[in-house]
Amino acid sequence: MQTTRPTPDKEAIALLPEFDRLGLDRITLVDNVVQAREAAAALYDQVAWGFDTESKPTFFKDQVSDGPHIVQLATLQHAWVFQLHDPACRELVAGLLADAAFTKAGFGLGDDTKRIVSKLLVEPAGVLELNHVFRQQGYRKDMGVKGAVAVLFNQRFIKSKKAATSNWANPRLSEAQLVYAANDAYAAARVHAALRLS
Repeated sequence: MQTTRPTPDKEAIALLPEFDRLGLDRITLVDNVVQAREAAAALYDQVAWGFDTESKPTFFKDQVSDGPHIVQLATLQHAWVFQLHDPACRELVAGLLADAAFTKAGFGLGDDTKRIVSKLLVEPAGVLELNHVFRQQGYRKDMGVKGAVAVLFNQRFIKSKKAATSNWANPRLSEAQLVYAANDAYAAARVHAALRLS
């Protein structure tokens, strides 16, 4: 019988050293098809990507999100934050997500996947929900990126609440938004790589 492995609590995580996040020098904002093609060429060099999306928050009970407004894909070296205003850029991102030859690893991807189907009209292929992997290893509750980084790297992953609830539909994203979004995907890429090696 498999025993349940404990998930670190907030207090334990708070004591850990900080996770080494990507700086702006390793993050590319993509908002047109030329940049999207360059990003795709770099991503196609890797078989697995960290994956996440962000949507403008909804504040009312029956308000429906028209997100995702950005899609983040990352390798172990770099992250790309794709804005979806430009139709040609959006189409290229849809093609990346629908390509089953590449693993897209992330946390809590159920809502992201539904929104992608609705907005980009493709079913993301090769999606790996990292919470499921941890559950198979005996962790009872959803790990999330913070718990996974704590367990695998003995480090604390910092997420800004202010950035999380900011306007992701804004045509001009702030540096704080870029760092937040890129590192969600980058941390997922790092976790996926560590799980494959362990």
